[in-house]
Amino acid sequence: MDKKRLEQLMLTVQKPGRYSGGEINQVVKDKAAVDVRFAFCFPDTYEIGMSHLGMKILYSLFNERDDIWCERVFAPWIDFEKVMRDNDIPLFALESRDPINLFDFVGFTLQYELSYTNILSMLDLAKIPLKSCDRSDADPIVVAGGPCACNAEPLADFIDIFFLGEGEKVDLEVIDLYKECKKNGFSRKDFLQKAAQINGVYVPSLYDVVYNDDNTIKHFVPLDGAPAVVEKRIELDLDKAYYPDRFVVPYIEAVHDRAVQEVFRGCIRGCRFCQAGYIYRPVREKSAATVNQQAKALCVNTGYDEISLSSLSTSDYTHLEEMLDDMLCWTEDMRVSLSLPSLRIDNFSEELLQKINRLRKSGLTFAPEAGTQRLRDVINKNITEEDILSSCRTAFKNGYFSVKLYFMMGLPTETDEDIVGIADLAQKIVDLYYSLPEKPKGKSVNVSISVANFVPKPHTPFQFEPQITMDEMMRRQMLLKDSIKSKKITFNYHENKTSFLEGVFARGDRRLGGVIAAAYKKGCRFDGWDECFNLDAWLEAFDECAITPEFYANRTRSFEEITPWDHLDYRVTKDFLIRENMTAHNGLTTPNCREKCAGCGANSYGEGVCFEKR
Repeated sequence: MDKKRLEQLMLTVQKPGRYSGGEINQVVKDKAAVDVRFAFCFPDTYEIGMSHLGMKILYSLFNERDDIWCERVFAPWIDFEKVMRDNDIPLFALESRDPINLFDFVGFTLQYELSYTNILSMLDLAKIPLKSCDRSDADPIVVAGGPCACNAEPLADFIDIFFLGEGEKVDLEVIDLYKECKKNGFSRKDFLQKAAQINGVYVPSLYDVVYNDDNTIKHFVPLDGAPAVVEKRIELDLDKAYYPDRFVVPYIEAVHDRAVQEVFRGCIRGCRFCQAGYIYRPVREKSAATVNQQAKALCVNTGYDEISLSSLSTSDYTHLEEMLDDMLCWTEDMRVSLSLPSLRIDNFSEELLQKINRLRKSGLTFAPEAGTQRLRDVINKNITEEDILSSCRTAFKNGYFSVKLYFMMGLPTETDEDIVGIADLAQKIVDLYYSLPEKPKGKSVNVSISVANFVPKPHTPFQFEPQITMDEMMRRQMLLKDSIKSKKITFNYHENKTSFLEGVFARGDRRLGGVIAAAYKKGCRFDGWDECFNLDAWLEAFDECAITPEFYANRTRSFEEITPWDHLDYRVTKDFLIRENMTAHNGLTTPNCREKCAGCGANSYGEGVCFEKR
């Protein structure tokens, strides 16, 4: 289509800036001068995708090479998708506006299970066959990575290659192999067989699955020399790992509209529900000097006046005080504010609070996760009620009057007493505020509690646990709502229907591919958005495919059962996960990685926290 006509059609929909491109720091190359074109696809809206750090890193990394041109692609919102279909506009990349079916690679980042129908929508809009088996040598290679790749099976029908773990090196190794195969005239099948030999690459078409009579998995059968087990890849030295000195600056407001500086990867804590805490092991830190140098370059090259320090638990960074002292020297001069998300309650100090609020005071967020000490021990949160109250006391004494607390509902062994305990804890924080003579003058306290539904995730100690039913989720939500007696407490909770579907696909096998395709044909997309989610259509898709969703979401799994991800090795052993599950049911905690090694298996990398002097 004529690009001028395309711009006219963009003006007929909400937020045409989602599709226009042309932002500061975007990369434009001569397509005739590159060997490989890579469409980096985020299966959600522009505002969400432009906030994703992984996309920023890989976009810049690929474009550092003269022989690769990486462009960005986002899922068009419902209004623009209709315009595209009505006018036969294929899905295009923002930088060139070329159809992505002309590219060599189409790559998806898998951040959330409820984005799976958007992947099919984007492939369909791009006029790329949905199933891997239907693609010819003329079609792009469809690849995917990200946290959901740790159970790749629900998307096995649609993705040619999955990247396990961190992609900085393995992605480029696959691209280099593709260049070599293309030069030598190898077929698509030849390339995929060769790619499967690269560590960290999973090619699902090279594996058959055999099932037991009870629909559990009997075993995986690797084909054509594919490895029986595929191991994840990681960057061992983050000081030497690639990190961009600039980001594309969006024209419209993104969800996280600020510079983002990665501090470390992994987490020492071992909360038993937290997938990220296990699949990103071991902890690897950047030096304070590297963090400062990279953060300052980002602010200079983007013009952002706020920078967020990114990690799973920022206050666990061992050089935090040193890093903040150095950063405050230049952030104050440049009028750049610092944001430290993911603070731990048990190492939150007044000194830290004063440093992060020199320029701008923002709200404080903590994650107790459970309302009683018993349940906090079950999930291995390793914080006490006094830790929580002490941190709130410190915040209130320093002028804060609003605190947000994150909890989970439906955790293993949870009782009604644990649910009521959330309301009781919030009330204790309200009472604490009004008991302090140092509290802010003339301000009313607000304690916001946000409660998510527990979803058992692969590669965690709770991967064996059932998810509670939707009816039970609703009952517990209403119990908590009725237990809150103060108007000073704000209660927000997650939609239980979407949590149920997330639970199905989090631990699903490749038989769910037919369900995803059927749901997509019924109009399902943007399933993580309340205004788009259609559970009835999904249930119809399950029925048509003779699949019982409760089999995946609400069933306890034995320790002996072969899971759909047992052949994908994230270097945390199944034996360790079983031990941790049993420890949880005994109500016992496990020390964090800096206190004592729990023998999870991540020390096989020979780097990171496993080899720090304790």
